[in-house]
Amino acid sequence: MSETSTLLSVSDFSVTYDVDPPVQAVKRVSFDLDRGEILGLAGESGCGKTTLAYGIQRLLKAPAVITGGTALFHDADGETIDLGTLSVGQIRAFRWDKSSMVFQGAMNSLNPVMKIGKQLADVFSAHRPGMSRAERTAASAELLQIVGIDANRLKSYPHELSGGMRQRVMIAMALALKPQLMIMDEPTTALDVLVQREILEQISELRHQFGFSVIFITHDLPLLLEISDRIAVMRAGEIVELDTASNIYHHPTHPYTQKLLSSFPSLTGERGGFLRGEEKKA
Repeated sequence: MSETSTLLSVSDFSVTYDVDPPVQAVKRVSFDLDRGEILGLAGESGCGKTTLAYGIQRLLKAPAVITGGTALFHDADGETIDLGTLSVGQIRAFRWDKSSMVFQGAMNSLNPVMKIGKQLADVFSAHRPGMSRAERTAASAELLQIVGIDANRLKSYPHELSGGMRQRVMIAMALALKPQLMIMDEPTTALDVLVQREILEQISELRHQFGFSVIFITHDLPLLLEISDRIAVMRAGEIVELDTASNIYHHPTHPYTQKLLSSFPSLTGERGGFLRGEEKKA
């Protein structure tokens, strides 16, 4: 096993969109991610959260270009992998096996004309070619059961599942090869609050069960306060504050973090704004 507790080290990482004029979307971002940790990445839309995640995973497409910095993956066997130096073949092998990603809008990413079982089995076909068909089927059934879906659903098409179930299938797919890192980009968007709660609880349980680390990306800071060990707050391509979830909530130091926290209504205390105005008139 690796002697370090750090799984991922990102240092001075920068991404620019090579347009006219160039747009620097990620500016010298640095952070470490520990093994088994959930790191929340918060910030408004367009601040660079998804671009940063895509850059780490080497998923960026033109005109986006990594213009500086490093992303080092400290494998459990003690090897340090510089993700920026991997060849196309190496990065394909790295993805899913060492690190997986649940993409934004993932529940709509399943192939609509292919059964769930086939789509899960394809992950094993691509990355574990030595597995037999029976082994792939058994592994796919186990994955569904892990995320709380009956194995009979292997025979279902995506349109036969609810949005929450499709999202669980995508999480199962990301877990297929038991990665050490899972990046989740807005995984609960468009789900109702009850389903959202169930999925968040399941992510937490799976993290404890399998020991993987999570980078959880969302603009919903209260959600991150509940599930994250630490939170990085991004603004205009930079991390402006990085601290424990408790300190971010109780002692935010950056004005932007304070504004994010104050932008969400309290569930207690007096009502304000328009309703208060109406009450006064009454």
